[in-house]
Amino acid sequence: MKFVQTKQAPSAIGPYSQAVVVNGMVYTSGQIALTPEGSDELLNEDVIVQTECVMKNLEAVLVEANSSLNKVVKTTIFLTDMNSFSLVNEVYEKAFKKHKPARATVAVKTLPKNALVEIDAIALVK
Repeated sequence: MKFVQTKQAPSAIGPYSQAVVVNGMVYTSGQIALTPEGSDELLNEDVIVQTECVMKNLEAVLVEANSSLNKVVKTTIFLTDMNSFSLVNEVYEKAFKKHKPARATVAVKTLPKNALVEIDAIALVK
């Protein structure tokens, strides 16, 4: 088992790892729209800007784990407003141009730091 930590994505804001690699798979923690330095300035932006940041953070964690967005097999999206579903899909589709991982989308009451969207992923390691 390997615990993943990169400065290219925000540090965990609790007692957990950015990701864990086990048996050729990487399991990422959920990412919200924090900058790699941990600033929450993007949490004041709309769901499109937040989702773009989330996808960049996920990609950075995956790269550190010797994987990539192209190796993602499953994601879970957590949304505070299902009316944002199509907007999140627009950003998500750009990130997954080469393939379409399995996915679940869940409506939640709130997210950490009042984020609008959180996404986690499971991916193959290269």
